[in-house]
Amino acid sequence: MLKLNIILISYYRIIELISLMAMVNCLIVGHGAREHVIGETLVKGGANLFSFMSFKNAGLEDLSKKIKIHSESDFKEIIGFCKENKIDFAVIGPEAPLVVGIVDALEKGGIPCIGPKIEAAQLEGSKVFTRNLLEKYKIKSNVKNKIFESMDGIERFIKDMGEENVVVKPEGLTGGKGVKVYGDHLSSKADILEYCQELTNNNNRFLLEEKCIGEEFTLQTFVDGKTVLGSPLVQDHKRAYEDDKGPNTGGMGSYSMEDHLMPFITQKDVNIALEDMKKTVAAVKTETGTEYKGFLYGQFMKTAKGLKLIEYNSRFGDPEAMNVLPLLQGNLVDICWSIINGNLSQNFEFEKKATVCKYLAPEGYPANPKRDEQIIINREEINKSGAKYYYASVYRESGKIFTTTSRAMGVLGIADSLEKAERIAEKGVTCIEGNLFHRKDIGTLKLLQKRIEHMNSLLIE
Repeated sequence: MLKLNIILISYYRIIELISLMAMVNCLIVGHGAREHVIGETLVKGGANLFSFMSFKNAGLEDLSKKIKIHSESDFKEIIGFCKENKIDFAVIGPEAPLVVGIVDALEKGGIPCIGPKIEAAQLEGSKVFTRNLLEKYKIKSNVKNKIFESMDGIERFIKDMGEENVVVKPEGLTGGKGVKVYGDHLSSKADILEYCQELTNNNNRFLLEEKCIGEEFTLQTFVDGKTVLGSPLVQDHKRAYEDDKGPNTGGMGSYSMEDHLMPFITQKDVNIALEDMKKTVAAVKTETGTEYKGFLYGQFMKTAKGLKLIEYNSRFGDPEAMNVLPLLQGNLVDICWSIINGNLSQNFEFEKKATVCKYLAPEGYPANPKRDEQIIINREEINKSGAKYYYASVYRESGKIFTTTSRAMGVLGIADSLEKAERIAEKGVTCIEGNLFHRKDIGTLKLLQKRIEHMNSLLIE
């Protein structure tokens, strides 16, 4: 086994040396705004980009030497595409192919990957695996929880916790829309039992967890199996409408601050979160024998009782990737090689800038979105505004862009302060016409102050 590892390390090192002498052929798997910004950052690092996606992303199409539209879980086709185009390594964007073993398949086919193997990807693919792992290895940010496969014992758990303190989480992937929280999506014990019965009827394992009250933040990291390096903190906004009203979505926008923290999150908080992520990565290796390599996203909440882990994601966030990657002062291609080779080091930084990302979504999203509506982008004006934009779930036909049933585009403002970044993002939005809506309050000082006051009130109690 040792000899095999030495051979593999040597193999990857040879590839790395060759890449220094020639352009690297990088494959991006995925079709959203997250993949668009990853692809842009790879190209900025000198890569020849190739894209494999289930749905054509116009931004990736423009960036890529070659694209293929096909199922992102057809590993045989992906390997064939890699061989045909002499791909040096692949970056896996979305969670769905990760949790069914795309990295295992591609690496067996001789293609190094940025992304965890199937066992390590359970951190996102199985909430049961994650909570059990955190409990076994005594990781402090874990929350009280219990796993259920039937209705047996549920009423007892609710009684012990108090119905107002309960969150229901299906075990697997839910696209950010399956978790139901008392007070937000559930308003009575009967609501909790009804949702649990629905999950039971569908043969889904699920968890009941303690409800955490505080302010959430996202810490996205680069991981090479041992080393875990962080990026600027981001706060996402899941609710569809302004002032955090309406149904949950995949995320309507996000912001980051110029000091890479939050007004209510200290560097000490970040250090605690990062330490728990390092312990989690070590625990995954001990528990499964598999090193976690790729991007790891920690969703934490600061509460009056300290930091609590809400969930892990085994990839970059969407929209959060748009907040951090454009600030990267370093070469993402080189970082990817360091992840593959297990020699990641802090030889890169992020600009000390604030960012605001606002998602444009079709009218009616998420419940009844209007599809096939044309979007007109005034590229000259949006460039003048200083804003950047990333395609999400849209399609291009005869040179025109149209909506589907999901989020359409992310518009990003970058500046020395949050206030300026928000103005740039909002100005960028005005350069896009269509039957779309967005949250105007994301990134505003008014909404930020609301978050600060909320956190202060919890810490004073």
